[in-house]
Amino acid sequence: MEENFNFKSFAACFLALVAAAMIFAGAANAADEPIVLRTMGSLFFGGTVTKLDNGETFHGDHGYAQYFIPMESRDYPLIMWHGIGQSGRGFESTPDGREGFMAIMPRRGWAAYIIDQPRRGRAGRTLETAAKHTSPTTMLESAAWDAFRNGVWDAAGGKAPYFFDGVQFPRTPEAVEQFFRQQTPDTGMEPRTDEYYRFMGRTMGELLKQTGPAVLMTHSNSGKYGWFTAIESPDGALKAIIAFEPGHFVMPEGEEVPEIAAGCDAAKPNTVPIRVSEADFMKLTKIPILIIYGDNIASEPSPIYNVNVWRISLTRSRNFAEAVNKRGGDARVLHLPEIGIKGNTHAPFADLNNLEIADIVEKFLAEKKLDGRAHPHTGPAPKNLTEYTIPLAAE
Repeated sequence: MEENFNFKSFAACFLALVAAAMIFAGAANAADEPIVLRTMGSLFFGGTVTKLDNGETFHGDHGYAQYFIPMESRDYPLIMWHGIGQSGRGFESTPDGREGFMAIMPRRGWAAYIIDQPRRGRAGRTLETAAKHTSPTTMLESAAWDAFRNGVWDAAGGKAPYFFDGVQFPRTPEAVEQFFRQQTPDTGMEPRTDEYYRFMGRTMGELLKQTGPAVLMTHSNSGKYGWFTAIESPDGALKAIIAFEPGHFVMPEGEEVPEIAAGCDAAKPNTVPIRVSEADFMKLTKIPILIIYGDNIASEPSPIYNVNVWRISLTRSRNFAEAVNKRGGDARVLHLPEIGIKGNTHAPFADLNNLEIADIVEKFLAEKKLDGRAHPHTGPAPKNLTEYTIPLAAE
């Protein structure tokens, strides 16, 4: 029996079957296709160095980025910036364990930089006083549930949480638990001041010095930092902004906007746009902007804070886009239910249909001719510091 066994024929047949199975599986699920990377790693960008009275130094208020660079990369990397109470974890994988944009986009040839902003997550080092949270979103788990529009949880009214009908959030106990465990506190104040907005914009500008021209993808509270990144960065540093449900918008001084009913006292600040000079606002007209909103956004005022927030934001997004476009810019608001995509939450990139959301992102970038491969991105350039940031003794 052993003498008649042809190992080479068996091996060839076996490998052919495996290959066929892999092709079939790949056709059924693109996630089975390998991600081929040129390199991966992480870095800190921006930040301050404080010289203390006792002779010590303190390096803090920097950002953190992990990056994944495909072997056959497109020209411009995607930089992904999380929202309030979150970290880069939101882009890594979904609450139910499926691939997030960290894997989806590199598989499609996009280099991805996923950040933790200053005073958050892996960029938490700061000398600032501990954050005193004033936003219900970061204080209450019920408010986080409402903010992400998985459903509504009126804890103050004594009502149990529920899912919206047809919601694209994975409705499993494990996913709900993972959702709440990804909430991340601030390690220092995140003030709502022009000075801090510009600081965050300049900090992202330091990352852009290493990545070269890039597309910035913001989520929720980082939306306002995206606008200030465009304002603070030199021409050409940002190729586009894709903003998932930005919490606040900038508007030029003197630009009239309609009043919006707040619904509750806590939401009143959300009705007021951040004012910038005409010259600063004009910088936003130099790049294409796509603003994406999910489903189940209220149309009427509510006593629940986070039910009001996205109703106000959606209205202000249209005011913002109108102001950009009438100045010759290119801003588009995409409300997913209006194009037949139902059930998305505040984080469409992590929903059950996140592959479809990735298709929308890619279509936009292709339309703007930002998906080329003529000069593939190969990874971050070194900072090339010329001086030590500690008082190193002379040799």
